[in-house]
This record gives sequence, structure tokens and C-alpha cells, in this order.
Amino acid sequence: MNICLLNDSFPPVIDGVANVVMNYARVLTGDLHENVVVGTPRYPDVSYEGYPYRVIAYPSFDTTDFVKGYRTGNPLSIREIAQMSEFGPDIIHTHCPAASTVMARILRRDTGAPIVFTYHTKFDVDIARAVGDGFLKQETIKTMISNIEACDDVWVVSEGAGENLKSLGFEGEYRVMNNGVDFPKGRGDELLVKEISAEYALPEGVPVFLFVGRIMKYKGLPIIIDAMKILSDRNIDYRMVFVGGGADAEEMQAKVKDYGIDDKVIFTGPEHDREKLRAWNTRADLFLFPSVYDTNGIVVREAAACGLASVLVKGSCAAEGITHDRNGYLIEENAQSMAQLLEKVCCDLSHLGDVGQHAMDEIYISWEDSVKVAHDRYAELHEMSLAGAFGHRKHQSQEYLLKSAAMILDETERVFKAPRVFYEGMKENFESIREDFQDIRDDIRNDILEDIEQVRERFNGSSDK
Repeated sequence: MNICLLNDSFPPVIDGVANVVMNYARVLTGDLHENVVVGTPRYPDVSYEGYPYRVIAYPSFDTTDFVKGYRTGNPLSIREIAQMSEFGPDIIHTHCPAASTVMARILRRDTGAPIVFTYHTKFDVDIARAVGDGFLKQETIKTMISNIEACDDVWVVSEGAGENLKSLGFEGEYRVMNNGVDFPKGRGDELLVKEISAEYALPEGVPVFLFVGRIMKYKGLPIIIDAMKILSDRNIDYRMVFVGGGADAEEMQAKVKDYGIDDKVIFTGPEHDREKLRAWNTRADLFLFPSVYDTNGIVVREAAACGLASVLVKGSCAAEGITHDRNGYLIEENAQSMAQLLEKVCCDLSHLGDVGQHAMDEIYISWEDSVKVAHDRYAELHEMSLAGAFGHRKHQSQEYLLKSAAMILDETERVFKAPRVFYEGMKENFESIREDFQDIRDDIRNDILEDIEQVRERFNGSSDK
């Protein structure tokens, strides 16, 4: 099969979903010998050569100040859509409900290939962080849910993720498709373990707690830091290590200093070396992940790969499959509950090792196994498509792009009364369309430009918003 993977993030941006796409592409090409193309927004001065699969990077505009570190892709990038269309995809798999899924829908019109969508993240939380609560958030969610419902097969990474998707208004069916991890089973390199222990002064016999991921408060980090303060007040020795970077790093570091526990709490910053991450998971005694935001928690399974058990919030998505005191630990969503558990379990570090071994045996799943399950579903969808189950017909992409342009202009006019960066980005999109369609009749082109001017006037009239 020819498989097109689309996502709004990819290196140089490294996040959980970018990691998923890279592992899908790696296993599909290397183990299953399929043809893969990855489509993603282009970042300036970045080379997309050297991957064992083709990466088609399409134009984007700068929203890195508005959406921390991320650029927004232009889903109406005609040249790149044409390149993906020429690839002849049998399956289009999109991993983000925004630009990637708009592009997937255009590509489906051009090729007739079915679209798979995977719901990885509670995107309503990220939308609220970007635009706040209120009208704009609700309208953006409606647009994204409409995008998702237009796909042919919807996957979620956990039952909790599916419930969250339903709570946002999704009315279709979905199937749970678990993500894997790229850590092999077993402990990391012992020399690296000794190296990080020496670099950060981690004494033997003192319990080491670990968090790996983005340093964002909504991942439950205040609970961890408050729990560490409680342990310190009770004269319990420990070391808490945060590996990662993020928008809330400075605030969390300041909180640790205010508490006077910065001699016990370590912030290493981001770490992209996978072997060093394995070493951290090998060195730690317990992984702390009190997040109710994450829909799957790949880091929990990465810890399990190294025989490290996790502390999770009871009822959270990341806690699915966890039995308390067997293959992990469950707490209430507060610092007192975490501190009480840690005080109890740290009295017997050997038992923590037993629980970690059960985690390795019972919740670990490799990317090879995970993607093979996805690949089997791809094959079913491909056969269904060939039999006409989805009723898709090929259309001229140029015609559909014009219709998409008009639709997005209408949505922009109706919804995006703030912030100006969106307007400027949409303006760039339609300038690109104008340049690519020199043969479009003047009256159609002039109508589009006239609509842009009307949007400009509305933005100028509501700049205070």
C-alpha cells in the first residue's frame, strides 16, 4: 500500500504526536515494506532529507509566539497537495484535526483514498490555552469536530480519549488503537546510568522520583512539587528529577525555590537522546505522572519498558490497565494523596522493583506490535474502499481548492475576530492560491480578493478584540 501520514508537528518540533508519526513511518517502511509519505508544515532552514521515507513539507506561517513553538501549515498548498496526489495514496492517515485534516480532505477528493484520523490529545485544553474560553474556543472546537466526523475511520488512543471526544460533540463511532513505545524491554546502559547519577549527585539508597515530558502545569506538575514539599516537611529524603522543557518551566522552578527544596528537586531541561532517557528510567525508583490531560501517556509505557512503575491519578486515561500495587500505583488528584503514597512505598524499594517488573510484563507494547495492528486495519479499509464502501469519487483538486478557499473565508469572517496573526496567515494562503491559479478567470479571482478585503476591514474594525 501507499500510505500518506499527515501531522501538524514533525522535527524540528518534537512532541508526543510527532513521535507517533515517526514511529509509524519507521515501522511501515522498515518492517512492513510499505511506501510512506509524510506531510507536515515546513519550518525555516530545516532539511527534510535523510529520512527512510519521503517528507513533503508544505508552506506555513509563524504562530510560534501565539501557539508555543508551533507554526501553522497552509492546508491549501497546491504544489505539495499535487505531489502527495501523484504518490497515489491508498490510505490517508491524519493525526491532527486542524490543517492536516483539511489537507487530508482535499487529498481524498483528488485521489478517492479513505481517511483515517487518530485522536491523540485533548485539543480543547490546548485551544483554551491559545484563545481562552468563550465564543472563539467553542467555534474552533465545532470546526475541528466537523473535520473529524468527515473522516472514514476514527481511532482513539484510549477509552478515556474516546469519552473526551464524545464530550466535545463527536457523534460517530471510534475504535481504540494503542500507541507503542520505541524503548526495547530491559534496563538502559549501565555506564550512562552511572554517568547521570554522578552528574546530578543521586546518592544510593535515596529514592529517586522521575517525570519526563513537557513542563506544563496541566500535566499535574504542581501536585508533584507540592507533594515533594510535604515529604521535605516530614524529613523524608528523596530526589525528584524533571526531564523536559516547556512554557511553565520557569514558574515551576520558582515554586521549588520558594519552597526551599531546590537541593532535592532537579530540572535537567529537554533530553532528546533516547538512550539517556532509558538511563533515567533505569535509574529512577518511581515514575510520577499525575496528569489527567494526557489521553495515553506513552511515557508511562516507556518507564514500564525499563521496569519502572508509575504513580497515576485514579480514573485518568494514563491509568487504564493499571492495578494498584501490582503494575503501578493509583492516587487521588491531589498532593496529599501522592505524598502519603510515596512515604509508604519508599520504605521498601525492592517491592517497587517487583511492581515495575509487572508493569514491564503487563502494560508494555512495542511500536512494532502497535503499528502491525494499525496496518491490518489499513488493509481492511483499502479493501473496503476498492469495493466502493465509502462512495468517494475523484474530483479535480483545483475546483475543490477554490470551494475550500471560499468556505474558509466565510469561516474566517464569522469566527476569527481575534487575533490578527490568523488573518495575516489566511491572507498569505489566498495570495498563494492566486499565484498558483494564473489561468483562473479574472472575475472569480476578483471575487476572492474582494472577500479578503472585506475580512481585512472587519479585522481593522475589531483590532481591540
